[in-house]
Amino acid sequence: MTIIGLKDLRQNVDKYSKKIQKGESFIVMKRSLPLFKISPVNEGTWEELIDFTKIKRGGIDIKELLNRL
Repeated sequence: MTIIGLKDLRQNVDKYSKKIQKGESFIVMKRSLPLFKISPVNEGTWEELIDFTKIKRGGIDIKELLNRL
């Protein structure tokens, strides 16, 4: 796993996003302290529960959805 600086990440987001899509992970540091880890999303862990665009064209307004809950 590669260590990168926060400033470097901000300045080179495109470069690092491409590397993450290829499977690389990074620990992001600020002032010699680890802030967070960036790693690819495991696509097998995501599960679609409801596609609100199939219920109503363009989706459902969040306020309407929350009112129904």
